Amino acid sequence: MKLVYSQEAVADLVRLRAFIATQDPSAAARVASDLLAGIDRLCQFPEMGRNVAEAPQPDAVRDFNFGKYVVRYAAHDNAVVILRVWHHFESRQGSA
Repeated sequence: MKLVYSQEAVADLVRLRAFIATQDPSAAARVASDLLAGIDRLCQFPEMGRNVAEAPQPDAVRDFNFGKYVVRYAAHDNAVVILRVWHHFESRQGSA
């Protein structure tokens, strides 16, 4: 299964890593690596997240928690599209 990142998701990952790096650069690299490894697993198990009821396509859009981070993605027959990524304390407005 193919893994695709939206522009917003890429920007989220860059933003999160930069924020963590201001406090602890080694933690930023570790968190980024762990998060990307978790996202890669979504290709093997695309239904492991929970449906997002408020999404335009609630059956296709899912959230999965990787530690303190939430990954919103759309599961399709041949691809998993990563839509957004945020820390669980961040606002989720506009993430559906």
